[in-house]
Amino acid sequence: MFEQLGLIGCGLMGGSFALAMKRARLVKRIVGYSKSPSTTARALQLGVIDVEAPSALLAVSGADLVLLAVPVSATEATLKTIRHMVNPGVLLMDVGSSKRDVVDAARRVLRGAMSGFVPCHPITGSEASGVDNADANLYSGKRVVITPIDRTAPDKLRQAELLWRDLGCDVISMTPETHDAAFAAVSHLPHMLAFALMNSITEQNDGRDYLALAGPGFRDFSRIAASDPNLWRDVLLSNREEIARQSELFERSMAQLRRAIGDGDGEELKRLINNASHARANWRLTRDTR
Repeated sequence: MFEQLGLIGCGLMGGSFALAMKRARLVKRIVGYSKSPSTTARALQLGVIDVEAPSALLAVSGADLVLLAVPVSATEATLKTIRHMVNPGVLLMDVGSSKRDVVDAARRVLRGAMSGFVPCHPITGSEASGVDNADANLYSGKRVVITPIDRTAPDKLRQAELLWRDLGCDVISMTPETHDAAFAAVSHLPHMLAFALMNSITEQNDGRDYLALAGPGFRDFSRIAASDPNLWRDVLLSNREEIARQSELFERSMAQLRRAIGDGDGEELKRLINNASHARANWRLTRDTR
């Protein structure tokens, strides 16, 4: 059990982590801080945190566990604020959706305290944001990717792995570079496509009428377009190189489909659709049986 969790960022991800830690009885006390005082006050009112801190530094003071649940673009500034209270005995984690930029920021700021830093990415979330939507079940049954570096202390890595597993998570490990390449393909690019699709429809004169005719397929595909704009602005900018590479591959694939349609080549179109259908069916089977 941890004595004190210093929670920086009391929104959906941070608030849900706090509630999950409380339910699992893994922490005695949670001290929280958010950039918006009203968010911190609301977290205290809802029982998400036990103590409201007036600053990030005071939230970390006395903590043996610190979670950064802030936008990835705020990581470096936040680390600069708290670094004097982060010693090698503290387990420091984040929940950012990109990892290489987070690790680079930590290297620049933490230096000697890097051994206690375990970068993490829980594969979970919601279109809803804010502490009012915090849910103790948000992490249960979900995968958490940990991206340790050469300076991560083995005991801190093990401590982080056990913590996430105690919250009911499936934990895997990879390098920050591999993480960012993979998630550009399976998360960041799909969000870009959903944003672009919604904009391409709503910017048409009859777009609203078209949306009134949309069914379950469109609902499922476009669901993630309702995601938090601030969060996804930061994610897309932070992983821009890998996203650019995945965008080029997508555009190449889209061009194949457009060419087959334009040429009236039914056989080629069927082949491309069949490839996608087969890959999707096998992916679903793999996920359901793992």
